[in-house]
Amino acid sequence: MSGAGERMHSLIRELYPVCRSITGDGLRATLHRIGQEIPLEISDVVTGTAVYDWIIPDEWNVRDAWVKDPSGTKVIDFQASNLHLVNYSPPVSTRMDREELLKHLHSLPEQPDLIPYRTSYYRPEWGFCLAHRDLEALPPGEYEVLVDSTLGPGALSFGECLVPGASADEVLVSVHVCHPSLANDNLSGIAVATELARTLLTGRPNLTWRFLFVPATVGAIAWLALNHDRVGDMRAGLVLSGVGDPGRLTYKRSRLGTSLVDRAVEHVLKHRGAGEEVLPFAPYGYDERQYCSPGFNLPVGCLMRTPHGEYPEYHTSADDPSFVRAEALLDTYSGLLDIAEILEHDRVYLNVRPHGEPQLGRRGLYRQTGGDACLPGREQAMLWVLNQSDGSVSLLDVAARSGMPFAVVRQAADELVAAGLLTEAEALCAS
Repeated sequence: MSGAGERMHSLIRELYPVCRSITGDGLRATLHRIGQEIPLEISDVVTGTAVYDWIIPDEWNVRDAWVKDPSGTKVIDFQASNLHLVNYSPPVSTRMDREELLKHLHSLPEQPDLIPYRTSYYRPEWGFCLAHRDLEALPPGEYEVLVDSTLGPGALSFGECLVPGASADEVLVSVHVCHPSLANDNLSGIAVATELARTLLTGRPNLTWRFLFVPATVGAIAWLALNHDRVGDMRAGLVLSGVGDPGRLTYKRSRLGTSLVDRAVEHVLKHRGAGEEVLPFAPYGYDERQYCSPGFNLPVGCLMRTPHGEYPEYHTSADDPSFVRAEALLDTYSGLLDIAEILEHDRVYLNVRPHGEPQLGRRGLYRQTGGDACLPGREQAMLWVLNQSDGSVSLLDVAARSGMPFAVVRQAADELVAAGLLTEAEALCAS
């Protein structure tokens, strides 16, 4: 983990200025940059393609946008912040008075110094966002407006990184890549997912890990439409978003609620003991709601820190690289490694000497002197594993019932297997 926090934060700083959207050059530039860190297959879905109830929209690109006041001064400038332009604004070049211009402006009166983030993907209408203090300072008179954008046939792009495992059973990690200059709600998930993929690529995992970098909503739906027949291999999944802010980790359960990934994340958060929160599933939020739609009902939850909309920087210009902390990114990444350990190593074992406790001492697994009131954790874990391993109970089940961390239970199982006292009942624990 040496240098991982700063490496993730550096990627966020580099990608922060790029104007991303659900289509376009900024999205593709972001995917190509991720592809410099990990092997990424980029796919395009052309405009007009039907993906279930959705249609891939026209591609949007923007070169420049501004508003000049009556003196000719740029009072709103896309080059200063890409949040100034309503995402997916169609081209416009016109003049109008202040009252007419106000109909196209968005601000936050309750946060007067911040620029909001706004979109008009599916009914494109041009508009600008600005700090409310700047809006109130706009003088009367005629304004000149320019949006130098294009909106026409093109494609929606998404990226996939597949980390092959010993099993075809898959774990999905999905992040959205469509927001412009928003560091926590967009880039933090990208950075952490990229780091996790980089780590898994250095070894040979038991499960196959699929990392998706998709535009929100329509991108996830497009991937599902193109991979309808393959999702049966998915055993667990996580959507990552907002994973770099100073708050504590939060997990939203999958629609299933008790799947392997739900239990694994809840176990990890419980043993971290830092007040992390587990939320019930709700059909609102990020792309977990697409993967958990009733036609799929996949075991996919959402891992975040402070939930979306519950921090004042959310969808504003305050969500910049200074809001995201390298130590928070590293903390999320560390939690993900613990979750991955459970997903990778949860198994069902069978005690091959189930009639009474086997003699652990002569196998070098038990202390030589007895009589202590408290049994060491390692030996307690062995007794728990031996007692519960009847061919129907997984290691995660043992950890939950005993109250011990999964890593301790897994180590005990490994020692008992090596001693010939346990045998694997299933290749992998079913979710």
